[in-house]
Amino acid sequence: MDLLQAAKDAAEALDSKFGKNIVVLKISTVSAIADYFIITEASNPNQVNAMVGGVEEILEKNHGIKIKHIEGMQRADWVLMDFNDIIVHIFNEESRAFYDLERTWKDAEVLEWKN
Repeated sequence: MDLLQAAKDAAEALDSKFGKNIVVLKISTVSAIADYFIITEASNPNQVNAMVGGVEEILEKNHGIKIKHIEGMQRADWVLMDFNDIIVHIFNEESRAFYDLERTWKDAEVLEWKN
Protein backbone atom coordinates (compact mmCIF):
# COMPACT_ATOMS: atom_id res chain seq x y z
CA MET A 1 0.00 0.00 0.00
CA ASP A 2 1.28 3.46 -0.90
CA LEU A 3 0.54 5.55 2.20
CA LEU A 4 2.02 8.70 0.69
CA GLN A 5 -0.40 8.49 -2.23
CA ALA A 6 -3.25 7.77 0.17
CA ALA A 7 -2.35 10.91 2.17
CA LYS A 8 -2.22 12.96 -1.03
CA ASP A 9 -5.59 11.55 -2.12
CA ALA A 10 -7.08 12.50 1.25
CA ALA A 11 -5.73 16.04 0.82
CA GLU A 12 -7.24 16.16 -2.69
CA ALA A 13 -10.59 15.02 -1.24
CA LEU A 14 -10.45 17.86 1.28
CA ASP A 15 -9.54 20.29 -1.49
CA SER A 16 -12.49 19.12 -3.58
CA LYS A 17 -14.75 20.08 -0.65
CA PHE A 18 -13.10 23.53 -0.49
CA GLY A 19 -10.84 22.89 2.49
CA LYS A 20 -8.65 25.88 3.28
CA ASN A 21 -4.91 25.94 3.92
CA ILE A 22 -4.40 22.19 3.52
CA VAL A 23 -1.10 20.91 4.92
CA VAL A 24 0.29 17.38 4.72
CA LEU A 25 2.95 16.58 7.32
CA LYS A 26 5.15 13.50 7.30
CA ILE A 27 5.37 12.83 11.03
CA SER A 28 6.84 9.32 10.87
CA THR A 29 10.35 10.75 11.26
CA VAL A 30 9.47 12.45 14.56
CA SER A 31 6.76 10.20 16.07
CA ALA A 32 5.45 6.66 16.00
CA ILE A 33 1.76 7.61 16.32
CA ALA A 34 1.20 7.83 12.54
CA ASP A 35 2.99 8.40 9.26
CA TYR A 36 1.03 11.44 8.07
CA PHE A 37 -1.05 14.29 9.49
CA ILE A 38 -3.33 16.19 7.17
CA ILE A 39 -4.60 19.52 8.49
CA THR A 40 -7.26 21.78 7.01
CA GLU A 41 -9.97 24.31 7.86
CA ALA A 42 -13.71 24.25 7.21
CA SER A 43 -16.07 27.21 7.22
CA ASN A 44 -19.11 25.52 8.77
CA PRO A 45 -20.42 22.18 10.11
CA ASN A 46 -21.97 21.22 6.75
CA GLN A 47 -18.59 21.58 5.09
CA VAL A 48 -17.03 19.47 7.85
CA ASN A 49 -19.55 16.70 7.15
CA ALA A 50 -18.83 16.86 3.42
CA MET A 51 -15.08 16.68 4.05
CA VAL A 52 -15.40 13.73 6.41
CA GLY A 53 -17.49 11.84 3.87
CA GLY A 54 -15.14 12.70 1.01
CA VAL A 55 -12.02 11.52 2.83
CA GLU A 56 -13.67 8.31 4.06
CA GLU A 57 -14.91 7.51 0.57
CA ILE A 58 -11.65 8.11 -1.29
CA LEU A 59 -9.45 6.24 1.19
CA GLU A 60 -11.71 3.21 1.27
CA LYS A 61 -12.41 3.17 -2.48
CA ASN A 62 -8.88 3.83 -3.75
CA HIS A 63 -6.75 2.31 -0.97
CA GLY A 64 -8.94 -0.06 1.06
CA ILE A 65 -8.29 2.04 4.17
CA LYS A 66 -11.16 2.24 6.64
CA ILE A 67 -11.53 4.75 9.41
CA LYS A 68 -10.49 3.45 12.82
CA HIS A 69 -11.91 6.27 14.94
CA ILE A 70 -13.46 9.72 14.59
CA GLU A 71 -13.83 12.43 17.24
CA GLY A 72 -15.34 15.89 17.38
CA MET A 73 -18.30 15.60 15.01
CA GLN A 74 -20.72 16.96 17.63
CA ARG A 75 -19.01 20.34 17.94
CA ALA A 76 -17.28 20.39 14.54
CA ASP A 77 -14.60 22.83 15.73
CA TRP A 78 -11.92 20.11 15.55
CA VAL A 79 -12.67 16.78 13.93
CA LEU A 80 -10.00 14.11 14.14
CA MET A 81 -10.21 11.19 11.71
CA ASP A 82 -7.89 8.32 12.59
CA PHE A 83 -7.01 5.92 9.77
CA ASN A 84 -4.10 4.37 11.75
CA ASP A 85 -1.17 5.62 9.65
CA ILE A 86 -2.97 8.74 8.41
CA ILE A 87 -4.66 11.20 10.75
CA VAL A 88 -6.85 13.96 9.33
CA HIS A 89 -7.56 17.11 11.35
CA ILE A 90 -10.42 19.37 10.24
CA PHE A 91 -10.58 22.62 12.19
CA ASN A 92 -12.62 25.77 12.17
CA GLU A 93 -10.35 28.81 11.76
CA GLU A 94 -10.33 29.78 15.44
CA SER A 95 -9.49 26.29 16.73
CA ARG A 96 -6.75 25.82 14.14
CA ALA A 97 -5.07 29.03 15.24
CA PHE A 98 -5.44 28.09 18.92
CA TYR A 99 -4.05 24.53 18.66
CA ASP A 100 -1.49 25.40 15.94
CA LEU A 101 -0.52 21.82 15.11
CA GLU A 102 1.93 23.03 12.48
CA ARG A 103 3.97 24.68 15.25
CA THR A 104 3.62 21.67 17.55
CA TRP A 105 4.87 19.38 14.75
CA LYS A 106 7.38 21.88 13.32
CA ASP A 107 10.05 19.16 13.02
CA ALA A 108 7.85 17.15 10.65
CA GLU A 109 8.42 17.41 6.91
CA VAL A 110 5.82 19.47 5.02
CA LEU A 111 4.93 17.63 1.80
CA GLU A 112 3.70 18.86 -1.56
CA TRP A 113 0.40 17.09 -2.12
CA LYS A 114 -1.08 18.55 -5.30
CA ASN A 115 -0.77 16.29 -8.32
